[in-house]
Amino acid sequence: MERAEVLKRVIGILTEAQDIRRAVESGQDEDGYGDAHGEGDGPDATAGVATTLLNEILPSISVPADASPQQVAALVAEALGPALHTMVSGFSLAFTSLAIAHDSGRTDVTSIEVLQELALEVEAGTYDEGA
Repeated sequence: MERAEVLKRVIGILTEAQDIRRAVESGQDEDGYGDAHGEGDGPDATAGVATTLLNEILPSISVPADASPQQVAALVAEALGPALHTMVSGFSLAFTSLAIAHDSGRTDVTSIEVLQELALEVEAGTYDEGA
């Protein structure tokens, strides 16, 4: 999965979490929420979206049967490192964008709008590696 796609999926996870929180705070029943989004009910829906992302970005790992624990650790770190780095970068970028809007006292924009703007910037290539 390309970096931009991972960043957009991370933004989607955060947006979904906002939707779930708003539904819970407004007292919407679980069945109404789950049916409307097709992702299940409540917080489990966000867990499902996050699990799907992990399943899509994490590579499979082949470990020789006679590998030592140190070799297994090295293989796992080598295989998972880049994907996890990209995902953590996405959450960090989203957090930073939200924090900047908050710290600057912006009341004219919601957190969802900040995330939507970030998604547009990612789509435009603003955060491509080497850009």
